[in-house]
Amino acid sequence: MANIKSAKKRILVIDKKTERNKAAKTKVKTYVKKVYAAIESGDKASADAALLEAISVISKATSKGIYHKSTSSRKISRLTKAVNKMA
Repeated sequence: MANIKSAKKRILVIDKKTERNKAAKTKVKTYVKKVYAAIESGDKASADAALLEAISVISKATSKGIYHKSTSSRKISRLTKAVNKMA
């Protein structure tokens, strides 16, 4: 455990940021699962709706610095490709 006051503060700040990042990543995973569930069910309309929601959540996480731009682009691209393959 740290003895210096600033080091103790950094530990607290890092813990808060870690929790925030973990929550955002979990949210992204949930929305991605919703897209794949809609694809599995074969419902094109719900898959498109789920895709739009997932893209929004991924973009917000990227703008907050949780994901790298390339990572979010890759995720969005794979989801879009999977939904478009349904048609």
